[in-house]
Amino acid sequence: MRALTAVSGWYNGLMARVALKVNGVSHDVDVDGARSLLSVLRDELDLTGSKYGCGEGQCGACTVLVDGRPTRSCVTKVASVAGRPIATIEGLEQNGGLHPVQQAFAEADAMQCGYCTPGMIVEAVALLRRQADPSVPEIARALEGHLCRCGTYDRIVRAVRRAAEATKGGTG
Repeated sequence: MRALTAVSGWYNGLMARVALKVNGVSHDVDVDGARSLLSVLRDELDLTGSKYGCGEGQCGACTVLVDGRPTRSCVTKVASVAGRPIATIEGLEQNGGLHPVQQAFAEADAMQCGYCTPGMIVEAVALLRRQADPSVPEIARALEGHLCRCGTYDRIVRAVRRAAEATKGGTG
């Protein structure tokens, strides 16, 4: 079965049936394949954890994992990720509880308004999967494309260090 099948013309793109695998669950959605992944996640699948920030891929609030890699969903066309595994902040839970990075963010009080938090956490999960024990400069470098308007950067870095120590790199 093909992951993407065009069914009719619609606006500037093609209305298509797009097969998505999000957080381990398969979904077939009829959407314009040129729509952003973020809009489909939020509006069609009711996964509202990823946030719309800038709409230009610059702030990081919309970050999800595609094939395990951090991806700015606001600038990713949904058709381009058809059939590929996608993980959102909602899909990080483990055994019905918080992911270790989510737990570390809560314990370190690494959020204030919380708007940037989902993207930061998703990025941190990807970092810890690549590198079990990153240094503070390595964490800062990995998160440098994420904007926190509340300025909790020190607590965010502390949370990522806490998660690395707690999991010894086994962040799932």
